[in-house]
Amino acid sequence: MDCPVSSGDRPKIMVTNDDGIDAPGLRALVQVLVSTNLYEVLVCAPDSEKSAVSHSITWIHALAVKRVEIEGATAYAVSGTPADSASLGISTTLFPSIPDLVISGINMGSNCGYHIVYSGTVAGAREAFLNGIPSVSVSYNWVAGKSNVHDFKLAAEACLPMISAVLSEIKNQRYPERCFLNIDLPTDVVNHKGYKLTKQGKSRVKMGWRQVTSNTQGRRVLSTMTMDTNPEVCTEMDASPRSGEHLLFKREVRGAPVLEDDTDYQCLLEGYITVTPLGALSPADIDCQAYFKTLVPGVLESSSSSAL
Repeated sequence: MDCPVSSGDRPKIMVTNDDGIDAPGLRALVQVLVSTNLYEVLVCAPDSEKSAVSHSITWIHALAVKRVEIEGATAYAVSGTPADSASLGISTTLFPSIPDLVISGINMGSNCGYHIVYSGTVAGAREAFLNGIPSVSVSYNWVAGKSNVHDFKLAAEACLPMISAVLSEIKNQRYPERCFLNIDLPTDVVNHKGYKLTKQGKSRVKMGWRQVTSNTQGRRVLSTMTMDTNPEVCTEMDASPRSGEHLLFKREVRGAPVLEDDTDYQCLLEGYITVTPLGALSPADIDCQAYFKTLVPGVLESSSSSAL
């Protein structure tokens, strides 16, 4: 890699996320990394929840950055998206040097299948990858009624062997440059079945829309792609005023994802810690390429004929 771990120095790990700098998943990950005394830990994360913003970036407005006290780490909260935070954190504008590894997470909710497209957590890691920095996105499969905040610490501890292995490969300049990793941890993380290499599937929670009469009506869709069980909980966005001319609509979950064998979400539900290499390209399936290979030349010929 272009940025191998410096000999004699503790590796620098920068943490970001999409749930916000105060989220329990990020705080647990930072605490566990700091407690090992093996790493220099940096944090550059959104100042509020930015779940499901995908790889959006702030283009017009300046970003506001504020120092935040997190024991054992150098931390900043950013008024932008996960991709903004990752980009700023690796730029040497905020920190004096480039991190050896970027970890985005730990997200409250899994990021598998098509949900990877929506995920701000994955986008934080992808942004580092696009800039040549090794990166990992980490998500915990939070399930209401089964999970609790302590599970984030267990999830962070379960990731330590993989983090150590990745850093070792980076130091020895063997780590691949053409991918980054997406890790998902099962709900019963204390009894996980170990790491399992998987591929991205096509699972996706079925969503729909429902018209409402107020911003606070109904339940919120959480970053876990499930419905909040507390209807009184609302965000600042929920409470924003709207004139009577506006029609209001809210997303709602209408069905569980369809499972596929030997893919990330299926293996996660089986109790494995899934490790999925990802890239930034979005090539279509081979059969689609073959179809348009025939269609496109015909369109050009047809256009030329009709112009005569």
